[in-house]
Amino acid sequence: MKKKVIASILAASMAAMALTGCGGGKTTSEAQGATTDETTASTEAGSTADGAEAPDLNQDTKGTTITFWHSMGGVNGEAMDYLVNKFNEENTDGITVEAVYQGEYDDTINKLKSAQIGNMGADLVQIYDIGTRFMIDSGWVIPMQELINADGYDISQIEPNIAAYYTVNNELYSMPFNSSTPILYYNKDMFEKAGITEVPTSLEGILAIGDDLKTKGGAGEPLALSIYGWYFEQWLCKQGLSYADNGNGRDAAATAVEFDSNGGALNILNEWKALNDADVAPNVGRAGSDTATTDFTSGKAAITLGSTASLKQILQDVNGSFEVGTAYFPTIKDGDEGGVSIGGASLWALNNNDDAKAAATWKFIKFLISPESQAYWNAETGYFPVTTAADEEQTFKDNVAQYPQFQTAIDQLHDSKPQYAGALLSVFPEARQIVETEIENMINGNETPEKAVESMASQINSSIEDYNLVNE
Repeated sequence: MKKKVIASILAASMAAMALTGCGGGKTTSEAQGATTDETTASTEAGSTADGAEAPDLNQDTKGTTITFWHSMGGVNGEAMDYLVNKFNEENTDGITVEAVYQGEYDDTINKLKSAQIGNMGADLVQIYDIGTRFMIDSGWVIPMQELINADGYDISQIEPNIAAYYTVNNELYSMPFNSSTPILYYNKDMFEKAGITEVPTSLEGILAIGDDLKTKGGAGEPLALSIYGWYFEQWLCKQGLSYADNGNGRDAAATAVEFDSNGGALNILNEWKALNDADVAPNVGRAGSDTATTDFTSGKAAITLGSTASLKQILQDVNGSFEVGTAYFPTIKDGDEGGVSIGGASLWALNNNDDAKAAATWKFIKFLISPESQAYWNAETGYFPVTTAADEEQTFKDNVAQYPQFQTAIDQLHDSKPQYAGALLSVFPEARQIVETEIENMINGNETPEKAVESMASQINSSIEDYNLVNE
């Protein structure tokens, strides 16, 4: 496992790479990358990825206090506080959880860089999805698989298409908690006015109905499409194509992107440009501006793309002014076969060399992913329940009955496959920024789709090479 000093250098470098993202933490930056041995970790209960003995979970936790760092603000923070207080009041193991809001996702991981092994400042931390490889490399964590094995926990209780993202070589490194996927939102009133009875399943299909949405449906914008690296990654998954080599960075550390050689990126950019050239998807800026969502909820745009975790906020902002429909995230072309990758964050147990705290942390994690807790979390935040049995809870059933649009997200998740979990990349914050800049350059007429793809690949490959040299 890499030395802490290198992890600190990497954390410092990623702190400047903040991008707007999905859900509560508002950023989707990351730094990742590892050697094969580090990625593999231990496959045996009783030893950690660092080779140390796994924590003994048979500890007396009475009087144990653990610290939990998270990035949930607003209504999501209120839901988090409820769950923490409920655990503190109801657990019979004498455990107290002190939850500390650290700000956005980047703030949390940046704070970790100054920590010391054995005295991390926290025992459990919520980290965004694309911080996964960085956390694996860091040497800070107790791999979740070690706690699962030590307790005999049945991992089949976790949604397989969510767990897949955080799993490397059959080892789950962190526990999924707040997970989301992107879906398509559309204005049913505009569609009906335009005489469109079927929701398009591809960008190609959206282009075909663009004129009708404008001339008949009254849309100022047929599609409000943010320039967002997450969507670029999703469209590679929807084509069933890899972002990077070495099994998308899962079989071994990625050494180069593959989206240029496999044609996936050019397919995306060609269709994006066609939508923009036809004024079906005008430039509404990057995801951080929230212009696309505002254009949709105000009734200007007929369609937008967004996180499943945005559903309640969108419905609240629309406030009944039109009927909101939802559909699967579109493919590039009709007939493309692939799936979606999740976003959001997961829970990482930090190694403080304290078995009692590790045991208490694991008990708190199990509480957070229990069916009851996950049904509540879903109802309050819009994130997926990560535990399969949550759909049997009355809270979950009532929420879906009240917001039937959310069933789209559930169906899409179940119709995907673990093979579309997405890439683990060493330099995702830089990569996403590069992708967004080159798409923006293309839309502004400064370069062709071919040149944009070439520039993306060249810059990202250079960043990967630099990272891997540091981590040899």
